[in-house]
Amino acid sequence: MGKRIVVNAGLTETRVAVQEGNLLTDLYLERRRQRSIVGSVYKGVVTNVLPGMQAAFVDIGLHKDAFLYAGDYTTNLGDYARTMLGGDDDDADADVDVEELEARREVTAPIEDLLRKGQEVLVQVSKESLGTKGARVTSFISLPGRYIVYMPQTHHIGVSRRIRDERERDRLRAALRALQLPAGGYILRTNAEGRGEAEFGADVEFLGRLWSRIQARFEQAQAPAALHEEGDLTFRVVRDLFSPDIDELIVDAKEVYDRCLGYVEALVPALAERVRLHEDRQPVFEAFGIEKDIEKALRRRVWLKSGGYIVIDHTEALVSIDVNTGKYVGKRDFEQTVLKINLEAVGEIVRQIRLRDLGGLIIIDFIDMERGEHREQVYKAVKKALAEDKARTNVLEISELGLVEMTRKRVRQDLRSLLSVSCPTCKGSGVVKADATLAAEIFRAVRAKVAGAEEANGRDVVVRVHPDVARYLEGDGQEGLERLAATLERKITVQALQPHADREGYEIRLRGAGGGPQ
Repeated sequence: MGKRIVVNAGLTETRVAVQEGNLLTDLYLERRRQRSIVGSVYKGVVTNVLPGMQAAFVDIGLHKDAFLYAGDYTTNLGDYARTMLGGDDDDADADVDVEELEARREVTAPIEDLLRKGQEVLVQVSKESLGTKGARVTSFISLPGRYIVYMPQTHHIGVSRRIRDERERDRLRAALRALQLPAGGYILRTNAEGRGEAEFGADVEFLGRLWSRIQARFEQAQAPAALHEEGDLTFRVVRDLFSPDIDELIVDAKEVYDRCLGYVEALVPALAERVRLHEDRQPVFEAFGIEKDIEKALRRRVWLKSGGYIVIDHTEALVSIDVNTGKYVGKRDFEQTVLKINLEAVGEIVRQIRLRDLGGLIIIDFIDMERGEHREQVYKAVKKALAEDKARTNVLEISELGLVEMTRKRVRQDLRSLLSVSCPTCKGSGVVKADATLAAEIFRAVRAKVAGAEEANGRDVVVRVHPDVARYLEGDGQEGLERLAATLERKITVQALQPHADREGYEIRLRGAGGGPQ
């Protein structure tokens, strides 16, 4: 099944889609005024230290102060990381990656002993600002190249866990060790597979110069200041995603195509012929069916080919994914029917998790399975499908109730947060008041309005409501409206507001004998 990368360069935003066959698996978006800052390095100033949370706020020049946990800061990360990894050169080829190293880091001292207000610190953004939270930063610097990640404050060589062949892993370590390496730690990325000293040497030289520039700027710059900013989305895509298993890289704008081609010729010249300019009149995302997949990724319900479906709900604490049989009824064995739906759902669930960039705690509610071997089969399918996910995940075994609990590292906003805002009518709840509920509320408000007015203030009541509610009051709600008018001994007139008005909004006015509102 072929893979392609499609770049849609718009006037205000750039979108990058990754397809496997004709299925959209990943979507990246960057707006001109909201470029990602993950990976950027700053000289910051500590604005507040919170011993109770073992964290500190750091001003790095953004509209919100960044958040630095004690576990993400230490005065001598190089010595600490070396001790953590074993303390000597024999452990220098430990099979760890950047994220695993971060996960294993521990607090060596209370935050109040490490940092003080006004202190200048060198930090790197590890997570975007999400919701009301500022960006999360770390003093554990990691600089990615095409084939290598350079970590100046550690002393080990690691290999991506996605490279599973032991002989290839040994060969890669040997090739990197053959070079004259600046002090620090190195992780060989998945792209390094099949490469050698020449490619690694160019990466080492480039990353070494970059680290030197960052250090020099730290000494000279006045905090807060940006010392190094990650490249734009198209550069990151070429560096991190464009590999031999990608059949084509399609770009729909000449200027961006030229820039992408330049990146490719500099980083992976052997793949330059796979870069193509989309010149058809039909928009590139429509031509490859990507727009439809994006639209589906914003829906709550996603249908499976068999007729089953999954439902994805967001809450404050977690994301829940529910699997349902839907229209699929199977043939003979109910347990086989359930197993088939659950296995089919696994692939779509993982695709949606990646596509929507869901993070944090995720609960998957599979259809109940009585047989233990079926639960094990579904669990293994989930683990296998998640193996292709670049984000770090942790999955617990499927429970007796058919639940899978998992976590996925959250780095940036999920797709729903990027592409949508809370509905101004329902305020994000997903529901609005029923017509009958609104009618009863309006009747109570009318009684209160009339009771609070002096006898001479008016005899007629004008109720202005959303057109949907007006139709209800003229239909099913008419009897109640007539009873209210009789009780108050006043004429009640219903008027429709504009269709775009708040559905739950309404106005109540008293009209005097002369016809004017009161």
